[in-house]
Amino acid sequence: MKKFMVLLLALVMVLGLAACGGDDKGAESSGEKEVFKIGVIQLVKHDALDRAYEGFVDELAEMGYVDGENIEIEYQNASNDQSNCLTIAESMVNDEKDLIFAIATPAAQAAASKTEDIPILVSAVTDPAGSGLIESNDAPGRNLSGTSDLTPVAQQIKLLKEVVPDAKNFAVLYCSNESNSEIQVRLAKEAAEEYGLEVVEASVSSSNEIQQMVSSLVGKVDAIYVPTDNTIVAGMETVSMVATEAKIPVICGEAGSVKGGGLISISLDYYDLGARTARQAIRILEDGEDISKMPIEYIGDDELKYYINGAVAEAIGITTIPEEIMEAARLAGAEKFILALKDGF
Repeated sequence: MKKFMVLLLALVMVLGLAACGGDDKGAESSGEKEVFKIGVIQLVKHDALDRAYEGFVDELAEMGYVDGENIEIEYQNASNDQSNCLTIAESMVNDEKDLIFAIATPAAQAAASKTEDIPILVSAVTDPAGSGLIESNDAPGRNLSGTSDLTPVAQQIKLLKEVVPDAKNFAVLYCSNESNSEIQVRLAKEAAEEYGLEVVEASVSSSNEIQQMVSSLVGKVDAIYVPTDNTIVAGMETVSMVATEAKIPVICGEAGSVKGGGLISISLDYYDLGARTARQAIRILEDGEDISKMPIEYIGDDELKYYINGAVAEAIGITTIPEEIMEAARLAGAEKFILALKDGF
């Protein structure tokens, strides 16, 4: 009887250990997908960057990854402060995020400085390699890739000449603290030479200087070109207030600036840019693709759209927008993003 009880006790212990082992494997064998943690650092709130974030989240959901269900998205806005970007990035690294999505160059630089292990996808960064984030845009060589918002600067300067045919010069309005803007200034100068236009550099160091800078350009330039500069785009209403009163056409690097009071743009859609980045995220998280070998992706020329602010055109007396551009803007559905187009412009 005693032998029987000892054997029975031993059997119970073995079964108990087996059950514990089964519990450890239960999470792995249950078939449930891992809940991925994604951290989002956005430099500043403005239409373009907001749309990149929206496109990212919507495309993830379209592909079956819904925030609060099988992914957890932590969104943080740095309020256009580099020190905030660094603090947020450090917090997300400490929280061991599975992926960081950095929107705009300063946010990307902050994330890149805090981790060499967590995959970092960037968007709204003009030239990641040129900004020192990676070895090359074709082969990053580190834990960072994403999508570029390289705007068609040459086409935008051509558009400036079409809309303001008598223009002899134009100002490029940008923030001197943004490396992505310096790249666009160089491209604008190269394009200006082709059309015999003189370029006036108008740089500010902060948003507080925008109104004074634009006011100083009145009577000195025939047009203003605003690239995809986060400081200027966030202050576009101030730019428009001065420029519209002075009847200076503002050609913009992206649609949100047109909505904010610029005249016209041919540009990519930042929503599409964010969606493209989301597809990269799934390739990394679900398929295990090596981010260091993922090239930076771009929006193609065939995906560019025209955006026109009809109210501004009327206010400054612009009547020289070619009809084919007007029609292209209508076909692009520009009315969804900007003030209604008006017949005759």
